[in-house]
Amino acid sequence: MSIIVQQLINFLQLGSIYALTAISFSMVYGIAGLVNFAHGSVFGVSMYVLFFVSTLLFQVMESTWLVYVIALTASCVVTSLVALLIEQIAYRPLRKAPKVTVVVSSVGVGMVLQYLILNTAGSKALRMPKLIPDIKFALLGVNIPLFKILIILIAIVTMILLNLIVKKTRLGTAMRAVSQDTIAAGFMGIATSRVISASFVFGAVLAAIAGSLYGTAYSIFAYNVGEQIIWWSFIAAVLGGIGSIRGAVLGGFIISAISILAPMVLPVSSYKDIVAFAVMILVLLIKPTGLLGKKVNEKI
Repeated sequence: MSIIVQQLINFLQLGSIYALTAISFSMVYGIAGLVNFAHGSVFGVSMYVLFFVSTLLFQVMESTWLVYVIALTASCVVTSLVALLIEQIAYRPLRKAPKVTVVVSSVGVGMVLQYLILNTAGSKALRMPKLIPDIKFALLGVNIPLFKILIILIAIVTMILLNLIVKKTRLGTAMRAVSQDTIAAGFMGIATSRVISASFVFGAVLAAIAGSLYGTAYSIFAYNVGEQIIWWSFIAAVLGGIGSIRGAVLGGFIISAISILAPMVLPVSSYKDIVAFAVMILVLLIKPTGLLGKKVNEKI
């Protein structure tokens, strides 16, 4: 029983991180209509900002919670600025270009960001400071660290808030309109360029939150941390139906289940990558739009 509880917590923890990164990936596609492969490097930027700001603050502060809030806020601000810069320089001029041009541009931007991180912070792996107090709770014979519970709760609250923003606010209405038909939305008086820029900001903030959760759960990271997360996020988004927020959440938890169960069943843990890609291909063969994807233009 204790093993089942432990693996269930691990599943929810990893699934929450994958779901957030998949949502941030999927939102940009749903609104801007492009696959942002530079998003992994934005995730990496968020991790390094969180690390350096929290390390600096711990020299003058003792409150772990205050350090976490300030460092996360700084990470959100910096990653939002980076995402806006990417959108302005690399994507906006290419909105009418062939899709393959935009994909190549996003890959190039991601590589530039990654090598900027490498040349600025170095290749040495770093250890994220403890941003959440080392407290444990007993559940069915298992000691569950507080950070695992908070990762799940923060992810759930973030997804609920995002859903409310998309469904209940004027900005969310504008996002859904642009997602359905950019040209028609422009004729209705919606500033489509601003809405697309806002999607990049939302994606960056989600990446920063996911980065803080990832850094809390898996404290050691290096300059290529974005590479390790972007492909899983991409697979989760495509599996669930890229452009769909609910699909991204579903895909994130499916990938988490594969990551947890595959090493327990298969002789080699790296086979989980093969299983994940095989599941994605199988789903796309049966339903090309993904599990919750739609053939119509509405994607969020």
